[in-house]
Amino acid sequence: MGVIIGLLVALGSLAGGYLAMGGHLAVIWQPFEFVIICGIAIGTFIIANPMPLVKDTGKAIVESITGRVPKRDDYLAILGLLFNLLRELKNRPRNEVETHIDNPYESSIFTAFPSVLKSKELTLFICDYVRLIMIGNARPHEIEALMEEEIGTYRRDRIKPYHSLTNVAEALPALGIVAAVLGIVKAMGALNQSPEILGHYIGSALVGTFAGIFISYAIVAPLAAKVKGTRDKQTRVFVIVRQALIAYMNGALPQIAIEHGRKGISSEYRPTIDEVETATTSGGRPEELREAA
Repeated sequence: MGVIIGLLVALGSLAGGYLAMGGHLAVIWQPFEFVIICGIAIGTFIIANPMPLVKDTGKAIVESITGRVPKRDDYLAILGLLFNLLRELKNRPRNEVETHIDNPYESSIFTAFPSVLKSKELTLFICDYVRLIMIGNARPHEIEALMEEEIGTYRRDRIKPYHSLTNVAEALPALGIVAAVLGIVKAMGALNQSPEILGHYIGSALVGTFAGIFISYAIVAPLAAKVKGTRDKQTRVFVIVRQALIAYMNGALPQIAIEHGRKGISSEYRPTIDEVETATTSGGRPEELREAA
């Protein structure tokens, strides 16, 4: 919603200010200039990036526009799942815990938290490191270093759309000049026309420069920043898991280990201690949490 509101404010300010200066919007509307600029930008974007990244960039744009980031209920589900796993790890034999780790999609613990199971990467991350904890030979600082390396790799992959969009934003002003030059070439071919017609051609050409700069700095660059922020928030859930598991490996009780994870959540979405306690005792289901509230 914020992206749409911001875009409407930007376009409204542009159109309103231009009209207030006595300009005519019909002069700015040069669709073929926009076709040249946007078409070349999309074409070079496809050339420069592998197809999986092109598709992921489209997905990232949709996620940023719709605000698809972990919310309070998602963090409560993660903490609830971790608490139940760590409690089982502390109180149950290894072979009983392994049944949950080996097949999480049929585990009574994991299936109680469907929002976690929706992310295959997060589910695999939790299972892999709980399995390493069960083996018992690795030291906490070694596991933590391995986690940090995996999280760093995952984050670099997730923010690749940000870098690709930033490259497009940097190229758009130059593509606007390309469109403007083509417009000037057209105007040069009409030097024998009346000044009115020639002025219209030159004005149309200059719209290309304006369009390239405007699309770059007012649309694509802010959208790239929004994509980066969205993907960073999505990666944060792995840090929460890391904090909780490392605390447990260092000797913390499950409830204390969960608190280590809770402290890593942004204050915007961080649940209270009471909410976490309710989540760990009720199964963490959002509807049960709302009833408890």
